[in-house]
Amino acid sequence: MAANDGRAEKRPKSVWLTENPSLKPKRKADQPAGLDLDKIVDATVRLLDSESLAKFSMRRLAAELGVTAMSVYWYVDTKDDLLELALDSVAGEMPVPDASDARSDWRDQLRALAVAYRDMLLRHPWTARLLGEYINIGPHATEFSNATQRAMRRSGLTPDAMGGALAAVFHFVYGFSTIRALHEERCRAAGISLDDYFAQVFAALSDRPEFAEAMDLSTRAGYARADRGALEMLDRDFAVALDLQIAGIEAMRDRGAGG
Repeated sequence: MAANDGRAEKRPKSVWLTENPSLKPKRKADQPAGLDLDKIVDATVRLLDSESLAKFSMRRLAAELGVTAMSVYWYVDTKDDLLELALDSVAGEMPVPDASDARSDWRDQLRALAVAYRDMLLRHPWTARLLGEYINIGPHATEFSNATQRAMRRSGLTPDAMGGALAAVFHFVYGFSTIRALHEERCRAAGISLDDYFAQVFAALSDRPEFAEAMDLSTRAGYARADRGALEMLDRDFAVALDLQIAGIEAMRDRGAGG
């Protein structure tokens, strides 16, 4: 054991790593009327969805709830605590496979989990930033993580390769979904659809010689077709990329690598 040199132990703070009295029920007389932690977290998610993480504040949340900012602090100690609770709340939206279904294929389970993760990131674009800042070990996030590990254990990979395989799949989903969400947010701010944005880009680049190869590939792949929307193309690319991730896991397993 290291000697105590008198300095306080430093570690990232998390609502899930502390015995937080603010998350315990308080005396009835102390509680603002009609307010509870679930309502506060739900309102936080609504505001983050509608107004973005950059515009979120405890004062704005209190106004949404019709209470004073101090009333919110009866239930959470800090804004960070509340954001962690909101992050775990939306993690609860992601369905997980039935662990008791022994007949289910691990590849189908992994695809379903990846799609659930993508959809959550697109519904709640603010989660991408918070996932990079918080440890994300709340109960809903942990349930989802356990489901991904159960699916991966059935793949046949050696245990020391499973962590990297899961990282390959879900870091891909995170990156793909975050970029798409940012494009969609930019389009909403500009008042145009994603289809219109893609059409403008293709039109602007079609006659520029330095983009000739890229435009030729895009045309042959169907990206420039008027009858194919941007979301359809993005969904197709996501599915192909996810299949490649799973194929890579199978290839590693079959050649006995990673062990």
